Amino acid sequence: MITFLRPERSCDMLRSILIGLVAGQRAMTPLALVTQAARKGDLPADPPGGALLANPIIGASAHLLAAAEMAGDKMKTAPDRTVALGLIARSLTSGFAGAALAPKGERKGAALLAVATALASSHVGLALRLRAMQSFGQTPTGLVEDGLVLAAGRAIIAR
Repeated sequence: MITFLRPERSCDMLRSILIGLVAGQRAMTPLALVTQAARKGDLPADPPGGALLANPIIGASAHLLAAAEMAGDKMKTAPDRTVALGLIARSLTSGFAGAALAPKGERKGAALLAVATALASSHVGLALRLRAMQSFGQTPTGLVEDGLVLAAGRAIIAR
């Protein structure tokens, strides 16, 4: 049986898939979330870049990037999340966060699942957001999306 499909690993792999959903909506949020988890000791043993993730300066920087992305999302000039640069950022942060949330032997599969989920959910999320913006506008829909992303992300990271 493929190792990442074993039942005892399903919760860890699920966290990696779900962090991909978060990355599909906000590229920098997964990085901020895993730095927070690293500082609390809530990541599996020996995460990739664990010492760096637990560094308070790295954590603060990741949180500032996530906040800047959320603020920028409300601007009329904000690019769609599905532009090439946005998809690259989502791929990098979701893959890294997905790997950090998985046990050592499962990290490659977890990263791939997180990236695939992020790429797919970025397109679905954009379609939903554009539809909601027709009725409610850019800023209100962005604020609701931010709240959902933060709540989901915190729930995913919590063990």
